[in-house]
Amino acid sequence: MTIGPNSRRKSKYEPRQAPGAGGARTSAMIASLDAEGRETVSAPFGNALVELAKTREDIVGLSADLSKYTDMHVFANAYPDRFYQMGMAEQLLFSAAAGMAREGFTPFATTYAVFASRRAYDFIAMAIAEESLPVKIVCALPGLSTGYGPSHQATEDLAIMCGMPNLTVIDPCDATETAQATRAIADHPGPAYMRLLRGKVPDVLGEYGYQFELGKAKTIRDGSDVLFVSSGFMTMRVLDAAAALERDGVSCAVLHSPTIKPLDEETIAREAAKGGRLVVTAENHTIRGGLGDAVGAALMRRGVHVPFRSIALPDEFLDAGALPTLHDQYGLTVEKIAQNVKSWL
Repeated sequence: MTIGPNSRRKSKYEPRQAPGAGGARTSAMIASLDAEGRETVSAPFGNALVELAKTREDIVGLSADLSKYTDMHVFANAYPDRFYQMGMAEQLLFSAAAGMAREGFTPFATTYAVFASRRAYDFIAMAIAEESLPVKIVCALPGLSTGYGPSHQATEDLAIMCGMPNLTVIDPCDATETAQATRAIADHPGPAYMRLLRGKVPDVLGEYGYQFELGKAKTIRDGSDVLFVSSGFMTMRVLDAAAALERDGVSCAVLHSPTIKPLDEETIAREAAKGGRLVVTAENHTIRGGLGDAVGAALMRRGVHVPFRSIALPDEFLDAGALPTLHDQYGLTVEKIAQNVKSWL
């Protein structure tokens, strides 16, 4: 369809509240991602969950000592009797969420992506996914969205979670999509894993009239030379790269694919087959087992043979440091994307 950082162990600190910010506030320790020159929305996940809970008494929230860093504190402040602080025990977090789901609730369980995907995988598999329970796992710091190094960088979470049967996997782009996807997974009857951009989140897709649909990829802009297939905040980056490349005479389309599993293979294959364009996947994830591998395999299965490249993180544990420096080092910046595309044409 075409349409127009912080360490885990800091719980003693309270969110700093800006004057006049109202009830929906987020921690000053949370830095915005790609927000310069863009409108931002504060805690889109937390606020969307609060709005849902006004009419759905089945919605409950849980966190593993990270409510302030997953925007779950917004829900906790609004509905303290429906929020459960499980402490630093991710296995307990997801087991409790599974038990609540069995009793008719729709639990939203939040933590960092590294702790859900690495530490609690077996508990999610056995307690939630095998029984296809409607637990919604919403995780901050996906991929390279923190400079704290391998202990907090969930660079392989999509590969891990996409390997789990029954689990829907979503990588939203911005504030608009985060709020829309929150509502969509609440209505989805099975379990879901959603990556989370937190704090003050840029609003990028709103100007395109975008509407999230579970399992659907959508063309954000059209172009004749390059087709970007992207997910997460990398859609922000490739949109900017497409604008920069256009000034150099390179016409780029952007196909945003927020649902990694189930992948919208039909739309991706149809768009990739148009006009002999270079297909470039772009993701905030290791090059192994994420969007790029899924798209490449889908094209091969469907007999679509086109020039193909991937922009992704390397298959290694990444460095710690300032996030803008790391993004430049690992090729996720607009400038590096544009340079790579021009070298591939």
